[in-house]
Amino acid sequence: MSLGVFDSGVGGLSVHRALVERLPSADFIYYCDQANAPYGGRPGEEVVDLTRSACMRLFDEGASLVVLACNTASAIALRRLQQTWLPGLRRELRRPLNILGIIVPTIEAATGLPWEHEADRRGDKVEKLDVVGVFSTPGTASSRVYEIEIDKRRQDVAVFSEPCPNLARMIETGASREDLASEIAGHVAALTRRIGRKPDRAILGCTHYEIVADLFRDALPPQTPLIHQPTAVADSLAAYLARHEEYRIGEGGARRFLTSGEPGDASPLLQAYWGGPLRFEPLPERAV
Repeated sequence: MSLGVFDSGVGGLSVHRALVERLPSADFIYYCDQANAPYGGRPGEEVVDLTRSACMRLFDEGASLVVLACNTASAIALRRLQQTWLPGLRRELRRPLNILGIIVPTIEAATGLPWEHEADRRGDKVEKLDVVGVFSTPGTASSRVYEIEIDKRRQDVAVFSEPCPNLARMIETGASREDLASEIAGHVAALTRRIGRKPDRAILGCTHYEIVADLFRDALPPQTPLIHQPTAVADSLAAYLARHEEYRIGEGGARRFLTSGEPGDASPLLQAYWGGPLRFEPLPERAV
């Protein structure tokens, strides 16, 4: 058994790296659906279907637990799959299976409150709003998941999302740091204009963006903290596994990197981020 990590592309490596650091003895399978990436501009039903297929492939390869290291898939597909697909699959395969997302831990980190908490709506006047900027794909931005879920828990936090339609693809294809810096600076400026000032905090709401977090750091004021999804997800998953010993994630430290796209070495940008050589294997044919 192993722990599966899925993203439409290579951005999920940011979460994967944090999980490997937290759970070094676990066996990991990372799968990126590069043949269909990015998911951010796709219709919702396509995102659900592609995410279901990806999770099935990871279960086929031996994963007992899959982390959706993709904000778009977590926002659009996770709840549907948990409620309507997983119960029947568990009965069919007769083993523990689950899918977890990355938005819940991120919102807990952003609010400082557990997911179960809901604000007491007393109508009290909020003297000062904490403004959080979310940089994300168009799919995540249009879902408004961060606005809705943070508002449920904190009345003193205002959320503004900035969709970045080209950024994930630029990172995926290994764009130059100069081009990436220019794209990011443009989105920071656009968000600032809509808010009327710089955000008090910022969430990198696409796992690709963590790979260039230093460029976001340069574009934002030094006093604007970044909420880092990989750290929040690693903390949350370690706590979840401590509560759910039924999920076997191996103990041999195996690492596999699979892709539905062209196999081969990752771009220099990704290898520098990963900290060493990184090669993707073709996705094995599914057994009938």
